[in-house]
Amino acid sequence: MKTHYSTLIMLIAGFLWSSCSEAEKKQFAQNPVIFADVPDMSMIRVDDTYYMSSTTMHMSPGVPIMKSKDLVNWEIVNYAYDTLANNEALRLENGRNAYGRGSWASSLRYHEDTFYISTFSATSGKTHIYKTTNIEKGPWEAITFEPVLHDNSLFFDDDGKVYMIYGGGDIRIVELKEDLSGIKPDGINRVIIPDAGKVASDNLMLHAEGSQVIKHNGKYYVFNITWPRGGMRTVVVHRADQITGPYEGKVALKDRGIAQGSIIDTPEGEWYAYMFRDYGSVGRIPYIMPMKWNDGWPVLGMDGKVPDTLDIPVKNIGASGIVTSDDFEDDKLALAWQWNHNPDNRYWSLTEREGYLRLTNGRIDENVEQTRNTLTQRTFGPVSSASTLVDVQGMKDGDVAGLVALQNRYGFVGVKMSNGSRSVVMVSAETEEPVELATIPLEQDKIWLKIDCDFRNRTDKAWFYYSLNGSDWKKIGEPLQMAYTLPQHFMGYRFGLFSFATKTTGGFVDFDHFKISDEIIEEVAD
Repeated sequence: MKTHYSTLIMLIAGFLWSSCSEAEKKQFAQNPVIFADVPDMSMIRVDDTYYMSSTTMHMSPGVPIMKSKDLVNWEIVNYAYDTLANNEALRLENGRNAYGRGSWASSLRYHEDTFYISTFSATSGKTHIYKTTNIEKGPWEAITFEPVLHDNSLFFDDDGKVYMIYGGGDIRIVELKEDLSGIKPDGINRVIIPDAGKVASDNLMLHAEGSQVIKHNGKYYVFNITWPRGGMRTVVVHRADQITGPYEGKVALKDRGIAQGSIIDTPEGEWYAYMFRDYGSVGRIPYIMPMKWNDGWPVLGMDGKVPDTLDIPVKNIGASGIVTSDDFEDDKLALAWQWNHNPDNRYWSLTEREGYLRLTNGRIDENVEQTRNTLTQRTFGPVSSASTLVDVQGMKDGDVAGLVALQNRYGFVGVKMSNGSRSVVMVSAETEEPVELATIPLEQDKIWLKIDCDFRNRTDKAWFYYSLNGSDWKKIGEPLQMAYTLPQHFMGYRFGLFSFATKTTGGFVDFDHFKISDEIIEEVAD
């Protein structure tokens, strides 16, 4: 009997150990779901697949389309447009630029087997709608009209009418023509929610904006963000039985400034809200939270808070679906890449030298911020690193090329050609004016460059390195105290590959690869 009892204890212990092991192995999603700049999310579900659009403003191509099967891990599958418009600001000409502008918050919809994205732009002076029957492959048909409808939300009602809900402070509605080519002359056009942020406070620093509209169980819901003075970004929601109102409203979420985005349901009938949080120089990062319906109102989060761990049994891939290393072996760029403003396609190539990205200087520029054909990807947290190998044999006198941490207060490590000699340089615009902090003679044709970024607890520092052999890294210059600037760039820092001329055109550099990592040189960061 004693032997049987001992055996039973061992079996129970073994079962408990196995259960604990399985529980420990089981991983759950964590917030932020993407530790990178993905603001103003608009989201739809088509069967069991989720699609999300976001804001990238002055970048080209623009309005990235991301895809997910689990609401946590996303990959870029397309963009709504290659270029938003063709003007001096978007071409970085005559001292003009579109930093902090370009296209803003989008609205993603699926209606009668067609996908629609609407956005707007003060840079183009128009409201834009793009539509396609294949969201992952395109092609997209572009529709534009005036005026600019700020933070618009496209809405197809059950009666066949199409509306845009938009505005700041007072939220308005306009009825669109059947073909979406403009505002219907005799259609509905009025304020539907006066001073929509008032439900959060009578004293607002930011009036309500960022509209997203859904219809649920016969009621219309308009979500907005607002910012009470002395408080934080706050989600407010209004509901009505008719799209024109009257609307009643309430605060839906006030936690760490997490606000503006979409709500979405799963095939199983669960609901989630997707909102962004300002997080220093890495940008505006997405958080997901459970949502329930209570007495006809959406209830966001758990006890009014956004949980750090989610009851979704998947492991985050973080930003790895939206950033990528690249060896430039393909004849087209990976979807993670975006040009800083509109590119001049005459002066970049993946085929002039096989296995390399060639950037040729087609004009004279003063600094990297005004340089056309700077190729960028997002930085990401908690820490991130980017490195490249560049062949500088084709540089001309006055040329500068390298790797940049791009924002208004940028920093870069690169190569400068001056009086027939090449030097490794580190330049910082931490004080908003570029200053060359280090210059080291370079006697070889190839050099490895690297930037490490630390976003932990909003440290927001970048370090710059070079290597003569690809393995022994040497720090150069000073750490950059990164800053999320408004109204200048209005986005998180970007890693960028660049080349520009200060004296004569025609010089070029060849980038052999671009490698990203979620590890940095700790002894420097500490």
